[in-house]
Amino acid sequence: MTPRHLYVHVPFCRRRCVYCDFSIAVRRTIPVGHYLAALAAELARVGRPADLATVYLGGGTPSLLGAAGVAALAAIVGARPGLEEFTIEANPEDVTAEAVRAWVRAGVNRLSLGAQSFDERVLEWMHRSHGAAAIGEAVARARHAGIANVSLDLIFALPDALDRRLEDDLDRVLALDPAHISLYGLTVEEHTPLGRRVARGALAHASEERYEAEYLLIHERLAAAGYAFYEVSNAARPGAEAVHNRAYWRLAPYLGLGPSAHSFDGASRWWNEPAYARWHAKLSRGDAPVAGREILAPAQQRLEARYLGLRTAEGIVLDEPLEPALAAAVSAWVAAGWAEVDAPRLRLTPRGWLRLDELATFL
Repeated sequence: MTPRHLYVHVPFCRRRCVYCDFSIAVRRTIPVGHYLAALAAELARVGRPADLATVYLGGGTPSLLGAAGVAALAAIVGARPGLEEFTIEANPEDVTAEAVRAWVRAGVNRLSLGAQSFDERVLEWMHRSHGAAAIGEAVARARHAGIANVSLDLIFALPDALDRRLEDDLDRVLALDPAHISLYGLTVEEHTPLGRRVARGALAHASEERYEAEYLLIHERLAAAGYAFYEVSNAARPGAEAVHNRAYWRLAPYLGLGPSAHSFDGASRWWNEPAYARWHAKLSRGDAPVAGREILAPAQQRLEARYLGLRTAEGIVLDEPLEPALAAAVSAWVAAGWAEVDAPRLRLTPRGWLRLDELATFL
């Protein structure tokens, strides 16, 4: 199947955030030309998609490529003005007037800003490279240049020791009136600065009770402000749902370029070397940068489709009649307020989304 969705991983960051376990390359000087040459070589190996609908520049911090670097990347992959959706992830301090004008000329029409919090103490603890004021300034510059589709990321369930007031952050987010908001509960990964602090007892992560309370508070506040959660972690104004990300949840084919990027053709999935140096070295030798591959059996495809469907507000269609064990489980979920059934469709509620992994095991 021909992919119409392209993800490009730009791995560079100025520093590593305390919670980050992504495939990144921390650099003081960004090797833009070095990276773009390898990206072009990878694309030459796999072939440029002929009918792109969406392009997503993720990372890392794609905005560190600068105005000219993003424009050059767009030309390499065949992105252009008029795509259904062309997203760039950015740190607020990188959204200069010059940069955002160049992005728009290259075809960018959606900006995803890593805000995370508006509390200066929290931003410093996270090891973020921006202050709270930079978030609003970035939103204003993007809109002035013609990018109305702005998404903000916000992290919840931070450690108690930070004494972060989520209500205040929600007030600040809603005051900026973004088209889209992505919410992420803080997870403690073993091989991160945060994970090491927790392991040695220097910090405790939020309790499950507070995680649930904050997640439900977010749903309540955003719904009251006119946003709809269309996926477990994403809310949008009507019509501003992320087209590219929805392609993942619907198991549409997509192509991934860059370190750690994944690709999917409808029946198999493959992924690139996660380390920038190894990805680049393989391409420099003329080798494919693929690190692994799996072929999905029909039963696995079915399970993935159901799991991804449960992540979304659309839910899934259940085969009828239901097996007795599943019918009993679904009835219990509805009684507990975790699910809603409009036969034959099953949708999880916000309380159900909090138990997504557990409930999905019944399918």
